[in-house]
Formats: sequence, C-alpha cells, structure tokens
Amino acid sequence: MAAKLLLGAMLLAAAPLAAQTVPVETSTLGTSAITLHLHPFLTEEELTTLRLVMTNEQALSLFVPGTPGHAALAVSPDDGFIRVGAPMGSATAVADLPDAAAAAAAALAGCDAAKQTEAPCVVVLEIAPAP
Repeated sequence: MAAKLLLGAMLLAAAPLAAQTVPVETSTLGTSAITLHLHPFLTEEELTTLRLVMTNEQALSLFVPGTPGHAALAVSPDDGFIRVGAPMGSATAVADLPDAAAAAAAALAGCDAAKQTEAPCVVVLEIAPAP
C-alpha cells in the first residue's frame, strides 16, 4: 500500500514536467539558428508569422537587427502573440544578449511584467548564432 502511494505521488510530481515538453521546429537562416516552440495555444496565424521569421531574412531582421547575439520572443499563453491582426502588448522580443539563457530570461521578464493575466509567459522563439 505504501509503495502504491509513493508511486502515485511520484507520478503526480512528474506530471508538470511532462506537461512542459513542447515540440519544436528548427531551421538555419543565414548566420542564425532558429527554434520555434509549438505551444498548443498558438493560432495558425501566429504559427505562420513565426515560421516566416524562420524562413525569411527580412522578417528575421526584425528580431535580430544584424547582431550576432542571442534573441528570444516570449508571449502570454492567455494573450497570445497576434490577435485581431496585431501583436499583443505583452509579447516581448529581446536581442543581442550573450547567451540563450539570458535572452529567454529577459524576454520572459518583459512579458510577465506586461501581461494582464495569470498564466506565466513562455518562450515561443529562440534565435542563436548558427554553429
């Protein structure tokens, strides 16, 4: 009986970790390696826009203005990235940071400060120098 309770507790504790696994798409464009996190809340319009950033140097330059550093885009799952044809105010992009962790942390902090909802922001796009 105690073993069953322990196993149940371990499964419940692991459930949030499993829920955090999100599929990704990756690409290389010019000198940038791009990772798109396919969160289930992203709409088709949002995915199309983010995939454009992954495949079009002009669109990518809006996120990474010619700098070789790391960049990230964070959005609120409740707000989304683009709604009614316009970017949401809580969507936060940062660029020219020294590493991926710094870029993600800065994007998340900006998004969390700007959002009006409860759900914590998540990174949807990461850009790094291509290997």
